[in-house]
Amino acid sequence: MTLFGTDGVRGLANGFLTAELAVDLAIAAAHILGEIGAFKHADGHRPIAIVGQDSRASGEFLEAAVVAGLASAGVDVYRVGVLPTPAVAYLVAETGADLGVMISASHNPMPDNGIKFFAKGGGKLDDALEAAIEARMGEQWERPTGRNVGRVVDDNSASERYLFHLLNTLTTNLSGLKIVVDCANGASSRVAPKAYSRAGAEVIAISHEPNGWNINEDCGSTHLANLKVKVREVGADLGIAHDGDADRCLAVDHEGNEVDGDFIMAILAADWQSRGLLTNETVVGTVMSNLGFIKAMEALDINVETTAVGDRYVLEKMLADNHSLGGEQSGHIIMRHYANTGDGLLTALHVMQAVKNSGRSLKELARVMERFPQVLINVKDVEKEKLAGSEVISEAVSTHESRLASSGRILVRPSGTERLVRVMVEAQSKEVAENIAQEIATLVRSELAE
Repeated sequence: MTLFGTDGVRGLANGFLTAELAVDLAIAAAHILGEIGAFKHADGHRPIAIVGQDSRASGEFLEAAVVAGLASAGVDVYRVGVLPTPAVAYLVAETGADLGVMISASHNPMPDNGIKFFAKGGGKLDDALEAAIEARMGEQWERPTGRNVGRVVDDNSASERYLFHLLNTLTTNLSGLKIVVDCANGASSRVAPKAYSRAGAEVIAISHEPNGWNINEDCGSTHLANLKVKVREVGADLGIAHDGDADRCLAVDHEGNEVDGDFIMAILAADWQSRGLLTNETVVGTVMSNLGFIKAMEALDINVETTAVGDRYVLEKMLADNHSLGGEQSGHIIMRHYANTGDGLLTALHVMQAVKNSGRSLKELARVMERFPQVLINVKDVEKEKLAGSEVISEAVSTHESRLASSGRILVRPSGTERLVRVMVEAQSKEVAENIAQEIATLVRSELAE
């Protein structure tokens, strides 16, 4: 069984993802990164790891297990506590640490948890490194003793250093903007309201009181209803929603209309293009990017490169071709001028800056693109591994794509983190999209039945 999915190792905490597994993962990661030279310090100092977590109760024992594994492998560990995933990535780069570990299942329900690794410099591990770590799980090894074991330190200044970094990317004070932020009772519950307030905005925070069990519970980027109501209730200019680990950002305008990651990328791309910040006149999206986004970029003479779903693949493309802006419809936005991973707080600040600088509302800025009706059906409890070999499904998709031509798009793919197949259809009318999606989903259920 493959442990690593689209974004780290994820599953039911203390079911699939046990303390024992966390210890073994940490040790294997220390060994693999050590062998490729990441841990070779000329001055003889031990390697250093940054470890953070979101607000799940299970993160407490999983953090202890990860820290124990790393320290037992001779790694000095700096614990930064409950902070967003992008904060851990930033702190790895800022401190010159050799490794970062974030304990989070992102937008997943509370019972789940996950472990994400960052290499030196703060980038996520590629597929080859993850496979190598997995292959070394449970191996026999020579354990350090005495002064060679790692030490564990609480880094109490980490949050403030991350906040300073975020605010230092802005060129405009956000005074005059009134915003609501939904923190999903997750990792951003303390830092997001602080960041937006210090940037000058008037901030109303909701779902910002985590208790270990309420992360993502009817709140955050996967449940926008509360945010929409609050924005209208208080007369805010806009609302921001984060997920459990705050690596993504969705928004709503002053009327409560949703502004997803495609709209956010379109807004930022137009803004950056006008200011000469968009390198290569290109934005990197994924195969899930809305067709309306692609057509909007074409109208602005901006090229769109697409990758597989996952912000790590977006980043790989950006690094390979030196692009500055990329992201996903889900709200993972990467701005390489300032960060090397998706950062929901950074994204929100720059969306607000675009609103403030333009003198226009978020609703007006979002008119840069028109969303094509999109229908997404998750076909659960099927053998997703069989999808690639199904000629029946492939032929059905090809037939519908020929009929849609340039006025629509179909994507059928296995989930990287769950036992299901996603069927996505875009068309100029919702009725057409729904009919095609239902037909293909029915076919997937029959062809891939367990």
